[in-house]
Amino acid sequence: MNYKLLYKIIGSLLFLLGALLALCIVLTVYYHEDDMPAFLIAAILTISTGFILKYLGRDADNNLSRRDAYLLVTATWVVFSFFGMLPFLVGGYIPNVTDAFFETMSGFTTTGATILTNIDSLPHTILYWRSMTQWIGGLGIVFFTIAILPSMVGSGSVKVFAAEATGPMRAKMHPRLSTMAKWIWTVYLALTIGCILAFFACGMQWFDSINYALTTTATGGFAPHDNPSYLEQNPAFSAQYSTYASALFQFLAGINFAMLYMAVIKFKIGSLFRSSEFKVYLAIVAIATLFIAWLLVKDNGYGYEHAFRSSLFHVVSVITTTGIFVDDLASWPHITWVILGSLMFLGACAGSTTGGFKTIRGIMVFKVLRNEFRKSLHPNAVLPVKVNGQAIPQQKLSALLAFFAIYTIMLVLTATIMITAGIDNTNAIVIALSCLSNVGATLDTGIGTVMSWAELSVPLKWTCTFLMLVGRLEIMSVLILFTPTFWKDN
Repeated sequence: MNYKLLYKIIGSLLFLLGALLALCIVLTVYYHEDDMPAFLIAAILTISTGFILKYLGRDADNNLSRRDAYLLVTATWVVFSFFGMLPFLVGGYIPNVTDAFFETMSGFTTTGATILTNIDSLPHTILYWRSMTQWIGGLGIVFFTIAILPSMVGSGSVKVFAAEATGPMRAKMHPRLSTMAKWIWTVYLALTIGCILAFFACGMQWFDSINYALTTTATGGFAPHDNPSYLEQNPAFSAQYSTYASALFQFLAGINFAMLYMAVIKFKIGSLFRSSEFKVYLAIVAIATLFIAWLLVKDNGYGYEHAFRSSLFHVVSVITTTGIFVDDLASWPHITWVILGSLMFLGACAGSTTGGFKTIRGIMVFKVLRNEFRKSLHPNAVLPVKVNGQAIPQQKLSALLAFFAIYTIMLVLTATIMITAGIDNTNAIVIALSCLSNVGATLDTGIGTVMSWAELSVPLKWTCTFLMLVGRLEIMSVLILFTPTFWKDN
């Protein structure tokens, strides 16, 4: 294991994190609030640790193995969550390590589950930092390294990308991965700025526009207000338009960013509609939206526009694993809960900021099952699984079925643990899906027993924190560290 190189890379990343914490001090001065010491101390500790790690890795070479890449990715997310929680902890806004680490890991993994119950009372800078954690984690912390510090990772950049990127298939990348990473981050930044301007045009104040945009494009779901229906019900701005704007940018953030890069930077819009994953993603959102809207009109007496708007927003919010709810789902027909839960499991496109199983994997599983039925009638037939006209190697299909099995097992196991701990069945399932799919759905919608994430016991919070990390790094990158083979010399 090349520990010196790991120290060197993580140390450099801590400089970046420390710089972001230090920039927050400017915001504390602007708002004249009392959270400056918290960010000052956090920035000093973070940058100092970065110097120490850089010193320990001063003689490192840039030969990063696949094993190093897996350890680097997991360690980076844990280290960032540890130092990212310091403003909450030092300032006393979250008084204990368990809750502070839970909140920060929820931020960086874009899960959006929160233990905070009085968000409106927090200083502006704390709220901004909370939103910023989601934006940083949206495309991936180490992917950011590839874009900004390619020389630090060297020839191991592809291994790091493979360990952190989401989905079973990699889109065709630029020959220089660092160049591609810079373009993708440019698209991400442009999407965020567009979202800020859209919210501001709807009448939001700049601070709310920025915070909601950071968490919307990251599909994270943190909000700077206690009221979950703020987007829909606030009379200070055009609530209907802000709901549509939020749904639009969530949907765009759910598209594979490599495809967005090709569509936006290369002006190849048609490439989106040649992608099986995008077409299925679009079809699922359209069908689910129209069906739920029809149910709301028929069973709940909603007006046509209100039904469509509410249905569209929640379908997009759930399939992109953003997890924001602006309506009373407890009053909706029960079948809608099943639909939204299924979408929560599926997730949007691979290579996006979203969590979940991913639409591309759903397509592949469906095609494998279809071929198995055909083979029952024609045992000697050769039936390759094709996606976008390309045959999927058997090795990837085996990895897909293994991922599906372990994903399902972990969901069932987590739900069982929650039920054993005394949580009602519905909330146990929601918690399992929320953490492993990085949805972070609120537990006070009335679907199950009304409760808060803060009510979970300390062991359950640490369990959820681990599951958030596992879900964000798509299970294997984390669980492989717990296998004896990983730590053997050969």
